[in-house]
Amino acid sequence: MGQRELAGNPADGVGYGSPVPSSRRATGSNRSRRQDPKSPEAIKAALLRYRVMAYIVGVGLIILVFVGVPLQYGAHEPQVVSVVGPIHGFLYMVYLVSGADLARRGRWTLKQVLGVVAAGFLPFLAFIMEHYVTRRVLGEMETASQG
Repeated sequence: MGQRELAGNPADGVGYGSPVPSSRRATGSNRSRRQDPKSPEAIKAALLRYRVMAYIVGVGLIILVFVGVPLQYGAHEPQVVSVVGPIHGFLYMVYLVSGADLARRGRWTLKQVLGVVAAGFLPFLAFIMEHYVTRRVLGEMETASQG
């Protein structure tokens, strides 16, 4: 149609068959705004997401194991477990997704991935794994930038 194309979506605020101004045309530039998944910025962002989730899941698991379970079985008060348990379960799934994203970007081995998975089951292991993963990823990034 030359310089102008016809709109085809009423959600655009322009009726069917109405010309779309050139400033509102889709140019496919969304792809150019996306970062390379292996770029240092993308890896740092994935690492930050992983670290935040590791701390949240670690604290939730500690509350669940050292506060909720003793209250449930010692004092017959299941409220903490009934509230913190499902929240921890949901956040553990988010933690796994953030860990999988970081593992994909960093090309981790199966052993490293299993360590991250286990960190959501054992109290305090999330903090140890977070420290190990952070040191490893930042070291790899530094090595890659030097060579």
